[in-house]
Amino acid sequence: MKMKSDKLYPESKVELNSFSAKNYDRIMNIASFGLYCGFIRKAIQAMDIQSEDKILDLGCGTGRNALIMNAYLNPNGKITCMDNSPVMEEIFKKKCGKYKHIDFIRQRIDQPFDLSDQFDKVWISFVIHGFPHEIRLAVLENVFKHLKTGGLFFMLDFSEFELHEMPALYRFVFQRFECKYAFDFIKRDWKKILSGYHFAKFEEFFFFDRYVRLLRAEKAG
Repeated sequence: MKMKSDKLYPESKVELNSFSAKNYDRIMNIASFGLYCGFIRKAIQAMDIQSEDKILDLGCGTGRNALIMNAYLNPNGKITCMDNSPVMEEIFKKKCGKYKHIDFIRQRIDQPFDLSDQFDKVWISFVIHGFPHEIRLAVLENVFKHLKTGGLFFMLDFSEFELHEMPALYRFVFQRFECKYAFDFIKRDWKKILSGYHFAKFEEFFFFDRYVRLLRAEKAG
């Protein structure tokens, strides 16, 4: 994502300043009380990655997720990772640069792009909730365009819930760290929205007392 001074969406917290980008993994660990890394591993395990999959990681951040995915691939597999932060790019390349089948592209995911390729799986983790809703739909257009028919989309983000029903500690963390777009995101019916983009065969995996969800959807033929 772009730096704070360059933000397209002033209310967003997924467009990071340089300090937050440099310390992103540490911030996520603190916000999740040290549970983030193990939780991400479980979510990626649920993707059922095949050894020769081609995976598109949107809003890839520091490359932590790509490294976990990479463990499932053989040299014929490939991960294409996209983020628009030059700070994230630098960190990513330090972590993943030695892997020839992990590529980084500096590109906004909330604007139309064309990689002239289609993928077996598309993954997006804790990014899409941080956009205005019309921009989320633009991201979904990019997802659909770059998935093979029968390919799988994985959206790891907040699930749908009523904020006032959250335990006090979770509610405090959500209200303290999340932007106003996230409050809208949790009220949306994402299976219904994705159905409108010709996705089907949904499967859900829940974490953190069901307040976080990995939503799996298949691109229909």
